[in-house]
Amino acid sequence: MTQRGADVRVQGRVLPLPAATVRRVARGVLAGERRRGHVSLSVTFLGAAAMRRLNREYKGHDRPTDVLAFALPGPDGGLAGDIYICREVAAREARAHGIRPREELVRLVIHGLLHVLGHDHPESDARTRSPMWRRQERYVRLLA
Repeated sequence: MTQRGADVRVQGRVLPLPAATVRRVARGVLAGERRRGHVSLSVTFLGAAAMRRLNREYKGHDRPTDVLAFALPGPDGGLAGDIYICREVAAREARAHGIRPREELVRLVIHGLLHVLGHDHPESDARTRSPMWRRQERYVRLLA
């Protein structure tokens, strides 16, 4: 299950997840979603201060969050997107849920990519019962 037309760049001063793993997960989701055509993704791992600035600027929330994702117009009708993941928030969430940090990081890559692909969920507690959340968890089981 791979997706060959995907350019996945992985960035950050500290990479808590190997770039090869991020690429494998992203390409697995793209293949599972039957996404055809060229895809250009950037996945950036940030610290809490940088994520707080982004969250404040783009979402109006003055706190770090786990993941932010932005869909962008791609060349030739393709898909482009930027995904930002906060290492510290991911680690805190993993501890709170009693899971390995690696699993939470994979979940956030998947979550961000599903947003880039146009999926959404409610902002309430109902999000964990949403179709997007169920789709995300299926990919976590397959790809983590």
